[in-house]
Amino acid sequence: MRWPWDKLQQLQRRENRGRVWAAAILLWLLLMLATPRIPRTPSLHLFADMRNFLGVPNTLNVLTSFPLLLVGVPALVLCLSGCCFGISMRGEIWGWVLFYAGTAAAAFGSAYYHLKPDDDSVVWDKLPTMTSAASLLSILVIERIDERIGMACLFSLMTFVLVSIGCERTFNDLRLCMMFHIVPCIAIPALLFLFPPKYTHSRFWICATGFYLLARFLSVADKKVYSSSHYIISGHALEHLCLAVVPIILTLMLWLRNIKIARDS
Repeated sequence: MRWPWDKLQQLQRRENRGRVWAAAILLWLLLMLATPRIPRTPSLHLFADMRNFLGVPNTLNVLTSFPLLLVGVPALVLCLSGCCFGISMRGEIWGWVLFYAGTAAAAFGSAYYHLKPDDDSVVWDKLPTMTSAASLLSILVIERIDERIGMACLFSLMTFVLVSIGCERTFNDLRLCMMFHIVPCIAIPALLFLFPPKYTHSRFWICATGFYLLARFLSVADKKVYSSSHYIISGHALEHLCLAVVPIILTLMLWLRNIKIARDS
């Protein structure tokens, strides 16, 4: 009598997953109907610190992008080698590879955008950053909930990234991109506190999340941070540095951690 009971449990889990996805889609539709269109404006490309040194436009915003490259490339190589990091499921490998690839690509995309900020170049800044955020959220789902759900989440979020950028370019509407930046800030801390970790050193996740949220805050408070620092460094430049700290913390976590709770892949 074990097989029918296991089969019933599998069907119930599938129904629950379907309900969750249906609720998410319904919530998204309601938000789209309830909020007005948010068009692009030239002010979005005006940062607090736009000084030029040695002929390089927006020098500090460009230079502070490259720590992402210094962190992302070595970590990506170590992740692909599969011999140094504590990764036990195939789905996690896909997630971490996309995260580190997005981190490295963000260095070039952000530097390219800040050399000439406009509506065309900003795509190359947003795409790798959103890819990294989508990967982190999916990795947590894989690790703490279920690998199949996490892979479905990764595929869905990457599709959402492309759709949101497409909507911004085609319909001049920033709502989807803004929603995407808000969702990880809520979902990642929620997953950390609601579900048990599979690995040791899970506190590194909390520390990395703190720097991620700090980066988002510094981006919003760009001008206030610039004036508070006596016009030495802006909030946007500090945002780049905080975002570079996130993969450093997570790389240390992968290097040190071990399996804490056995779970089927």
